[in-house]
Amino acid sequence: MASEDVKGARDTAVEKIVNLAEEAKLARHDIKPTSHAVLSICKSLVAGGVAGGVSRTAVAPLERLKILLQVQNSHSMKYSGTIQGLKYIYRTEGFKGLFKGNGTNCARIVPNSAVKFFSYEQASKGILYLYRQQTGNEDAQLTPLLRLGAGACAGIIAMSATYPMDMVRGRITVQTEKSPYQYRGMFHALSTVLREEGPRALYKGWTPSVIGVIPYVGLNFAVYESLKDWLVKTKPLGLVDDNSELGVVTRLACGAAAGTVGQTVAYPLDVIRRRMQMVGWSHAASIVTGDGRSKAPLEYTGMIDAFRKTVKYEGVRALYKGLVPNSVKVVPSISIAFVAYEQVKDLLGVEIRISD
Repeated sequence: MASEDVKGARDTAVEKIVNLAEEAKLARHDIKPTSHAVLSICKSLVAGGVAGGVSRTAVAPLERLKILLQVQNSHSMKYSGTIQGLKYIYRTEGFKGLFKGNGTNCARIVPNSAVKFFSYEQASKGILYLYRQQTGNEDAQLTPLLRLGAGACAGIIAMSATYPMDMVRGRITVQTEKSPYQYRGMFHALSTVLREEGPRALYKGWTPSVIGVIPYVGLNFAVYESLKDWLVKTKPLGLVDDNSELGVVTRLACGAAAGTVGQTVAYPLDVIRRRMQMVGWSHAASIVTGDGRSKAPLEYTGMIDAFRKTVKYEGVRALYKGLVPNSVKVVPSISIAFVAYEQVKDLLGVEIRISD
C-alpha cells in the first residue's frame, strides 16, 4: 500500500509539473503577440511622425505664405500672390523668414501625423471587423465610404490632441519684423495666451477645424487607398509591377490626387479657423491689424458669424485666400507624407496594408 501511495504521489507531482510547463508555454505564446503589437504601434507612430516632419518642412515657405494671405488685413494688403509673396518675405525677412513658425509646426505635426496615421490604421481595422461581422463575409474589404469614415475619425483625434500647438503656430507664423509684440517661441506663446486670454483661447477655431478635418483627412485617406487598390487590380499602363507593388512615383501621384480633392473641399473652413485664432490677440501682428492700426481686425462671436462677416465685407473669394500657394503646397506635402510613411514602415519591417 505504501508503495502505491508513493507511486500515486509521484504521478500527481509529475502531472502538476507537466501542467505548469504547459501553462508557462501558453503564457509565453500570449506574451509574444502583445510585445509584437507594442513594437508595431511604436514603429507606426515613428513612421507617421517622420512623414509629417519631412513633408511639412519641405513646403514650409508655402505654408507660411498661405496663412499670411488668409489673415492679412484687407485694408492693408502686403501679399498679393504666391511669387510676389515669397519674394516679399525673402526681401524683408531673409531666408529664415520663409521658415518662420516651422519649428512650432514640426513640434505639432510630428505627434499629429503619428497619431493620425496610427488612428487611421486602428479605426480601419475596427470598421473592417464590424463590416465583416455585419455582412457575414470574412473576405470583405473596406469600401471608399468606410475609408472616409476611418480617415475622418483619425483626423478628429489627431487634430484635437495637438490643436493648442496649431493655434500658437498660426500666431507665430504671421509675425513680422514690424509686429508690435513678438512671441519668442512655442512655449512662450502658449504661456502668454494662457495668461492673457485663458485656456479656452487655445481652442479658438476648433469647431470649423473639426468640421473641415472630416472631408479633408477623410477624403485624403479614402482617395489615396482607393486609387492604390484600383491601380493594383486594373494595372493600367504598366504602373504596377508583377508583384502588385506600386512604385514611389505612382504613390506620389496617388497622394497628390488625394491632397487636391481634400483641400479643395475643406479650404473655406481652414480660412475661418485661422481668422478665429487671431481674435482676442491684444498684441496682434501688424499683418492682421494693418499698418498704423488704422483698421482693427474684426471680432467674431463664432464660426457662423466669421463666415457671415468675411463674405459680407470681403466677398466669397475671401474664403479662398491663399488657395493658390496651398494648392502648390498640398500636392507635394500630402504626397511626401504618404510615401515617407510607407517607406519608413518598410524600413522598420511593418506590414502597411490595412485591408489584407
